[in-house]
Amino acid sequence: MKKLNYLIVFGLLFTMSCSDDFVEISPKDSLNSVDFYKTKEDFNAGVIAAYARLQGQVSIYFELVEWRSDNLDLAAPTAGTQDRFNINKFQETTDNGIIQSSWENFYNGIFRTNVIIEEIGNANFDETLKKQYEAEARFLRALTYFNVVRIWGDAPIVLKTITVKESLQLGRSPVQDVYAEIEADLQYAATNLPTSQVLGRATSGAAKALLGKVYLTEKKYPEAISVLNEVVGLYSLQPSIATVFDVTKKSNTEIIFSIRFNKEVLGEGHGSWFSVSDRSTSPFTSKLVNAYSTNDNRKAMIDFIISGNQLVPGKFFDTESTATRNFGNDYILLRYADVLLMLSEALNEQGFQSSGQAFDYLNQVRKRAGLENYSAINLPNQASFRTAILQERFLEFPLEGQRWFDLIRSNTAAAEINTVKDIDIESYQLLYPVPQSEIEKINNLKLFYQNDGY
Repeated sequence: MKKLNYLIVFGLLFTMSCSDDFVEISPKDSLNSVDFYKTKEDFNAGVIAAYARLQGQVSIYFELVEWRSDNLDLAAPTAGTQDRFNINKFQETTDNGIIQSSWENFYNGIFRTNVIIEEIGNANFDETLKKQYEAEARFLRALTYFNVVRIWGDAPIVLKTITVKESLQLGRSPVQDVYAEIEADLQYAATNLPTSQVLGRATSGAAKALLGKVYLTEKKYPEAISVLNEVVGLYSLQPSIATVFDVTKKSNTEIIFSIRFNKEVLGEGHGSWFSVSDRSTSPFTSKLVNAYSTNDNRKAMIDFIISGNQLVPGKFFDTESTATRNFGNDYILLRYADVLLMLSEALNEQGFQSSGQAFDYLNQVRKRAGLENYSAINLPNQASFRTAILQERFLEFPLEGQRWFDLIRSNTAAAEINTVKDIDIESYQLLYPVPQSEIEKINNLKLFYQNDGY
C-alpha cells in the first residue's frame, strides 16, 4: 500500500503555513517525499521547512501556556476570543478550536521531521552533513513531542511515515514512553549537531539545554545537572535583559535557540503577538505586575510602550516594516538565564546546600536584574529555596511560554491559579483534553482515549 501522510487522518494536509512559502518540499498535489529527497540541497530545504513549522507555534505558547497561567487574565470574552477565555478560566471543552489547531500543528511538524529522518539514510552525500540534518530533525521532533506530552500526557508516538490503515490503529502511548523517545532524539542531537551557532538553527548546546529541561521535568535531577553543566560557559548573560530582546542583537550570547522571523521578507514576519489599545485593557494580572520590586529592571519588559498605533510589552518591541507591515521579533525558546535557573533548581532538589553553585547560579540572574544576592540567611532550607526559584522564574520569563509548565513541574498550579483567578482547578485540568475530533477519527477508546475528567 502506498505510504501516505498519517496526518491526513488527523485532518491535516502537508501544506505550508503563511511563513513557509520560502520552501516547498513536495508538489502541492503529491505527498511523495521519496521523489523529492535526493540531494543535500533537497534535505536542507526539508530541514528549513521543519523549522518553518515552529513559526506557527508561537501562538500556542501564548494560548495554551501564558493564558492558562497566573500571568494573564481575561475579564470577559470578546468577538473571536471565546476559546481563549475558556482556556483562561479552565472551562475548555473537547471541541475547543485552539486546542484542535494546536494538535494539528504539532503533528504536522512531527511529520515533517519524520520524513527527513526516514529518507536521509538512503541519500548519497557527506555523512557528517547527513548526521547534522538528521540531528536537526530529531531536535525539532523532540521539542514538539515535549510540548505534546506536557500538554496532553499520553500521546501517539509516530517515528516514521505510515499508511492510512496503520494510522487508524494508532493509539496513545504512556507518558514515560514519549519521554524515552524525546531523550533518545536529544541525545542523538547533542552528539551530532554543530557547536557553533547558526542563527535560527539548533546546535549541540541547544540540544543539551532542552534535554536538561526534559530531565528536570521528569525529576531526573542528577541527569539534568550533568547535561546542563555541559552548557555552562558556552553562553553568557547579557549585561541588560533589554539587550536580550533587542531586535538589532538577535545573535547575542544569551540566546540558545529561537524561532526566527524576518519582517522584510514577505511571509516571514508576523503581526503583533501581544498588544493592547490602551494600558487600562492590559491582561497582565496584578499579581505579576506587583511582583517586581522598584529596582528590578525586568519590570520594563512587561511595561507597555508605543509601537505604531498599538502598545506592546517592552520584551516584544519592534518597529513595523514599511514594506510588509509586519514585525520581526524572534521568539526565544531557550536562553542562558533559563539554564542557570534550571541548574539551580536541580541542585537544590538533589539536596539543599547552604552555599555553593545553586546559590551562585540563582544570584547571577538576580544580579543582572539589579537585585541583591540571596544567601542561607534569606533561604535557610530546601523549601524556601524551591519557592525562591519559582518566583525568580515568574519574574524572568513572563510571555516566554514557561509559566504554566513551571507551575505543573513544581506542583503549585492549583494554589497559584487560585490566588489570581479564584478558581479551584481539579488535578485532571493539569492536562488539556484531546480534541474530540481526533477521538472520533480513530474510534477506538481502548487505543485512543480521552483524558480523565473531560
